[in-house]
Amino acid sequence: MLRPRRTLACLTLLAASGCSGGDPAPQPARTTAAAPTTPAPTHAPTHEDPSAEPTGYAASSRPLTPAEQRRMRGVTWHPGCPVPLADLRVVRLTYRDFGGGRRTGRLVVHRDVVADVTRIFRRLWELDFPIRRMVPIEAYDGDDFASIEADNTSAFNCRAKTGSSSWSHHAYGRAIDLNPLENPYVYDGRRTSHERSIPYLDRGRDRPGVLLADGPVVAVFERAGWYWAGRWEEPTDYQHFSAMPDPAHGEGATR
Repeated sequence: MLRPRRTLACLTLLAASGCSGGDPAPQPARTTAAAPTTPAPTHAPTHEDPSAEPTGYAASSRPLTPAEQRRMRGVTWHPGCPVPLADLRVVRLTYRDFGGGRRTGRLVVHRDVVADVTRIFRRLWELDFPIRRMVPIEAYDGDDFASIEADNTSAFNCRAKTGSSSWSHHAYGRAIDLNPLENPYVYDGRRTSHERSIPYLDRGRDRPGVLLADGPVVAVFERAGWYWAGRWEEPTDYQHFSAMPDPAHGEGATR
């Protein structure tokens, strides 16, 4: 989810739990951070999808390894977070890059949305929808701003909602931010904290990696029962999909 830079200071409401978050006022745009090399998986995945081979798409899921849990502690997960590490899964899946190449990425999500995620990204593969990169956000030390600057598609991050003291849906592992530079978080009508997102404030054109209200990618997520924050009025979060309703935006009557 695109949002102004946040500090590591603990939220007042959540200080007793030990979890950091917080959302200060929007910061000025800064220059683009270099994207790190996608780290290779350290353990062979399990639960391979045998039906994926004919189309070139492949997906698998597994629990977090001890090494992954150590990297997440104090970075993207903290004592007091709303889900334990044991409930999270690493989903390894294929996607197309902006040159049409076949890539493999990883998302950390709650175990109860693994089936949704693998089906949704199969359809994105079939639609030839390009994705810039996909690595867990601890590759950016849990810094949401830096992950967005790298145009990184990500999921789990135990933090608060932007501008709120309540948990983000990312803290439950049930939200995904997709191509965040092409699909910015827009506040105060037409403002974004990322300079390279400014051209994408114009949502009237169909461009690679861009999510449109009447487009096929949004339809794939919504048919799976997920909610798109691109339909919010203020702020509007074009990158954000969630398996959880958000009553603040009138969602949740049917799921």
